[in-house]
Amino acid sequence: MLFSCPLSSIHYISKSIFSVISRKPYFSTMSIHLKSPVFAGNPIRSKTPKSIDPFSPASAFQTLKVLLSGQSHLQEPSSPKFQVLPFRKGRPLAGSTGDLVKKWHLGWLTFADFKDVLEGTEVKLSDDLLVYLGCKTEKGEEEEEEDNVVYWAIDVSQGISLVEKLGSRQLTFVELRTLMVATDWADDAAMGELAIAGHARALLEWHNTSRFCGSCGEMLVPTEAGTRKQCIKDSCKKRIYPRVDPVVIMLVIDKENDCALLSKNTRFVPRMWSCLAGFIEPGESLEEAVRRETWEETGIQVGEVVYHSSQPWPVGPSSMPCQLMIGFLAYATSVEINVDKRELEDAKWYSREEVKKALTFAEYEKAQRTSAYKVDQMCKGVEKGQSLAADFNVESGELATMFVPGPFAIAHHLISSWAHQVSENGISTQTKGLILKSFHGDDADKQFLILKSSQVLKKKILVFGI
Repeated sequence: MLFSCPLSSIHYISKSIFSVISRKPYFSTMSIHLKSPVFAGNPIRSKTPKSIDPFSPASAFQTLKVLLSGQSHLQEPSSPKFQVLPFRKGRPLAGSTGDLVKKWHLGWLTFADFKDVLEGTEVKLSDDLLVYLGCKTEKGEEEEEEDNVVYWAIDVSQGISLVEKLGSRQLTFVELRTLMVATDWADDAAMGELAIAGHARALLEWHNTSRFCGSCGEMLVPTEAGTRKQCIKDSCKKRIYPRVDPVVIMLVIDKENDCALLSKNTRFVPRMWSCLAGFIEPGESLEEAVRRETWEETGIQVGEVVYHSSQPWPVGPSSMPCQLMIGFLAYATSVEINVDKRELEDAKWYSREEVKKALTFAEYEKAQRTSAYKVDQMCKGVEKGQSLAADFNVESGELATMFVPGPFAIAHHLISSWAHQVSENGISTQTKGLILKSFHGDDADKQFLILKSSQVLKKKILVFGI
């Protein structure tokens, strides 16, 4: 028996869909779908307002100067509200809510509240310290009324006494990587806040590392509300823009043996294996970078290179405040591995089944819960440690031999897209549909399956039964 039905929504299938099936489904994967990669999908910078708008960078900056001068009576009635996100040593201010389920949130402060908090601290507020992040137009209580909010970030690393003042409000500065792991991927609001924090950190770190003109050596000063910088020397006036470092990241595939090449780095969490990656060099294309990096690190030759997706990565070293990870599937033309020990600890070919086990390992959810609890404790002043590796320990004591990065990393999605790309009877599950074998159930079971699937799939589903 065969039936087919159109389905809608997203393309990762939930395990709950198969709860009525007595036998193990032929196709299964993690119940994780992201509308956009982690750190992308920033909800406050989808569009740049025109300069005439009161919430554009130029207009908002003029309003900011008025507020800083103490002449708020000169402020236009249509002026936007301001929200400020402080950072300290690259860490955004955050808080936590929830009883059983802990959820972090960014520690936004109104402009007036922020000024009050700064009173008596080492930080002297000035317009060149604040960096424009974006704006959001929100509906007010009345249907026609709109409240325009402009968001700013500021580096308060010099404000040691500020930490204690904010701590009294159960707010603390948290490492962005810790927030990343602590984020519930199904929570759109939290994912949006993570993207905002990543954008803000990238801009602030760029300001910290770009203080002098590369042409003449003079000071650089912020312009356009901190989104650009310019040399102060009249004969130079060189303008510079926020730095982005492009990185290729690739899953190398052996088609003939149905294997994928994964590597291990000494910097990784123990037992974690991932994709190869490397910076693009001047004068080479993306495809050339993929082939060169693969050859240099593992001795594997690569032929076809297929683009998959990309992801901003603002949690690298401060000298590279925002990397752009550009993901590819790379198809090997040789299989003998020769690891460059200066680059990698090890590299191995793994079968599809081995990779699937690494993807379905429960460490991701455990790490998320542990990190969320850790953030909550930090906000309450109980815990100060922020070790990422500790979040991947398993309570039961039973350790998997390997696992791959969680859904916060593009490596996860490169690996997952290959691991679950199954083909039967000429039908690709990645492009045409999903296949289930040996379906046992009555018409009610089928209706339940279709109903549940329609909530999570953008494909057709083919079910073979007895």
